[in-house]
Amino acid sequence: MTDTLKPLLDSMDVAGDADALRARMERDGYLFIRGRTDAEARQQVRRDIIGVLVKHEWLAPGSEPEQALAGDFVAIEGDAAFAEMYDDLQKLESFHAFAHDPGIVEVVGRLVGEEVLVHPRHIARVIFPQATKFTTPPHQDFIHIQGTPEVYTAWIPLDDMNAELGGLAILAGSHRQGVYDVHAALGAGGLAIDTTEMGLPWVGGEMRAGDYLLFHSMVVHRGVNNVTRNRIRLSLDYRYQGASQPVVASSLEPHHGRLKWEQVYAGWQSERYQYYWKRFDLQLAEFTPKWHLAAGRASPKKAY
Repeated sequence: MTDTLKPLLDSMDVAGDADALRARMERDGYLFIRGRTDAEARQQVRRDIIGVLVKHEWLAPGSEPEQALAGDFVAIEGDAAFAEMYDDLQKLESFHAFAHDPGIVEVVGRLVGEEVLVHPRHIARVIFPQATKFTTPPHQDFIHIQGTPEVYTAWIPLDDMNAELGGLAILAGSHRQGVYDVHAALGAGGLAIDTTEMGLPWVGGEMRAGDYLLFHSMVVHRGVNNVTRNRIRLSLDYRYQGASQPVVASSLEPHHGRLKWEQVYAGWQSERYQYYWKRFDLQLAEFTPKWHLAAGRASPKKAY
């Protein structure tokens, strides 16, 4: 079974117009930007992630690694096996460098009207086929990120996304009502929102490698089931904000908090993207776990 979604609105026509970008983001809560990321850098990230999956024997025996076909088990974020793989993925220089792609940063810069802080807490999603009960539920990123609501996530598929492979869906216009009530749920983040009475359209659908969805931290969004027979879905989450806006300390740490930056950077060829955020005079904010606690979740030790 696949989702029925209204199509994404292509925003390439306003990608160079700051006022139009802001107006569209204010109206819809997202921008869909086609083919603006660097193909060579993106392909290198994918090759490097595939190399990590090969190392951990996650791919189907005898298959071509480039196909990203799942083996005979399913690993879910939070499992010990996933954590071991993810530590190696977090050490990839290409994965962290790609967050600074000018095709993303320049659009965000027009949107925020100031120098951009690229959050160093970079996230990769490795989604196994048919593990649909763990598909990320409807949620808002703000309660996991905090700092300022004006944080924007770029969701980037590393493969062409069709209806079977799934992807991401946005509840267009859902970012203007503040923080919604949440309850505990399976899937990344562990919290979900009931959207049945909102009366807003879910948008999503096919995307190509090189496209990205840029969305506001308050907009409700969710994963779309990977219902392929055996393909692993690979995507990236990078986050951005104006450098003058408040940020919580956990956004400046490696994702899931298992590694220190010294471990992440060991073996890198360049220092260009190491500790780059320290050149800013950042305004640090406190993180509150109140939404997690209200939903019966412990204060998060591993950032979403």
